[in-house]
Amino acid sequence: MKPVEIADGVFFVHSEMVNWVLLTNGDAVTVIDTGYPGQRGDVEDSIRAIGRDPQGIEAALITHAHVDHIGSAQYLADTYGAPVLVHPNEVAHARRECHEVATPGDVLSNIWRPGVLPWAIKLIRLGGTAKYGIDSPTPMPVPGALTCPGAPVPVLAPGHTSGHTIYHLPDCGVVISGDALITGHPTSPVSGPQLLPQWFDHDRGAAAESLRIIGELAADILLPGHWPIHHGSVAEAAATARERLAPTR
Repeated sequence: MKPVEIADGVFFVHSEMVNWVLLTNGDAVTVIDTGYPGQRGDVEDSIRAIGRDPQGIEAALITHAHVDHIGSAQYLADTYGAPVLVHPNEVAHARRECHEVATPGDVLSNIWRPGVLPWAIKLIRLGGTAKYGIDSPTPMPVPGALTCPGAPVPVLAPGHTSGHTIYHLPDCGVVISGDALITGHPTSPVSGPQLLPQWFDHDRGAAAESLRIIGELAADILLPGHWPIHHGSVAEAAATARERLAPTR
């Protein structure tokens, strides 16, 4: 899980189960997504690995409030005083006032598919079954660039969840896509740009339409929530994911 510097001050951290991104400005850090609860130490270590101190976290930004993306968020808020920012449409989900997540029944009904059982076992080991939310998420100001390190521009890309948000770094040509566009997943039979299997999405139609939103952003580097970096036109990556859509997945 060694951070890779993608552009000046933009670091991508890839782990087997989920990814996160660090943006820096001097000693200050923005964390985008925070892994599973069992990866808190990994998140802190990744910050130290780029020569910063977790005390310098100015904000934790969340693409969406699934446990593999908010697992360390409350910890970072409690330990370092970092505000946790989510899109206004994701606040209720972050507080667990509603649930837009694959259920245990969804997992069990798909357990026969290749990769699902090993993924579920690893999820449990990382604390993925915890009833975990964010006590006081801060609704981020939209539209426009945020004032935290990296000045990411939040872009609503709903479907996976109602308030799923991607982050555009226009000066770097980078899109941080969370689960709105990924390059693979332990439960998926294919590699390359794609949506997650359908049973992960709250609204599959909206998720498909959000690919068009992503495709309109000027970028040639995609930092997904799962699997490796995609180098090349993000518009073409989104188009590839649309071509791969199938109602049976």
